[in-house]
Amino acid sequence: MRVHVVSDVHGNSEALARAGDGADALLCLGDLILFLDYADHSRGIFPDLFGAENATRIVGLRNARRFQEAKEFSRLLWAGLDVDRAQATEQAVRRQYAELFAAFPVPTFATYGNVDMPGLWPEYAREGVRVLDGEVVEIGGRTFGFVGGGLPTPMRTPYEVDEETYAAKVAALGRVDVLCSHIPPAVPELTYDTVARRFERGSEAILDAIHTVRPGHVLFGHVHQPLARRMRIGRSECVNVGHFRSTGRPWVLEW
Repeated sequence: MRVHVVSDVHGNSEALARAGDGADALLCLGDLILFLDYADHSRGIFPDLFGAENATRIVGLRNARRFQEAKEFSRLLWAGLDVDRAQATEQAVRRQYAELFAAFPVPTFATYGNVDMPGLWPEYAREGVRVLDGEVVEIGGRTFGFVGGGLPTPMRTPYEVDEETYAAKVAALGRVDVLCSHIPPAVPELTYDTVARRFERGSEAILDAIHTVRPGHVLFGHVHQPLARRMRIGRSECVNVGHFRSTGRPWVLEW
């Protein structure tokens, strides 16, 4: 049995269409949408609306952790447009979702990232593309549990849930062979981004599950340039499956 796993697709539909080649199934751990490319400031919903120069400025503010200034700068940019912010954002997201969901191979099992908009997914998840969040599926005799979204941060991304809600989703999985989430467990080596030079938000609930449930694998993404891409905790092999937008390559699990 061979499964390919991707995360942080961020608009890379061309590579996504090939991600399932040679696999029995594809797992996608979220962040389909590209709002702002931190490596190429000319790409994404934000620069499409406001230009690359403004995108460069907001990236600089965020990297400097000047989140309140970034929020105010963004507010001023939106105020200068004669459009409804929510409507313009949703239209842009819909265009990306239509292209990305069409690229998914069959079967695909997917969960949400913190920059996704879950309310729109049912409109695009065709037959053979199953969306799971706080749910378990059996693939090739192994149980895979999925937990989507992220936890609250100063970035205020679209799909952040409170710690209690997130922990309840993890608990709902019970015992699984493979625990799949968008964000990593709350371990410094797995949450630190070496390029952004900051810790991203990890989950204490996932870390607790590693110690109590002891899944064979814990798969996640979210941190694009982690200090450590994999780490063994007890019997669990914890793996950041990679920033798929930049690599275009899925992580492979075989048994």
